[in-house]
Amino acid sequence: MWHLRGIAHPAAQFHALEMTAERAGSAMACPFASSAEYEASVIQARRAAGIYGPRRQRRMMLFAAAMLFIAVAAALIL
Repeated sequence: MWHLRGIAHPAAQFHALEMTAERAGSAMACPFASSAEYEASVIQARRAAGIYGPRRQRRMMLFAAAMLFIAVAAALIL
C-alpha cells in the first residue's frame, strides 16, 4: 500500500526539517575572520600534532658555533 510520507508523520518530518535547517545554518558559519587566521590555526594545529617535526633552534646553534669559533680564534692568537 502506498503511504504519503508527508501525511503519515508530519510532526516527525517537521522536526527533521528543522534539524536539517539548523545544521545547514551552522555549517555556513566560520569562526575565522580571514584566511590568514585560518592558515595560522591550521599551522598551529599541525605543529601541535608534530607534523613539521621538532622545532630546531637554528639561530641559537649558529650563535653558539660563532661564539665557539671566536673563543678558539682568540685562544690561538693569545
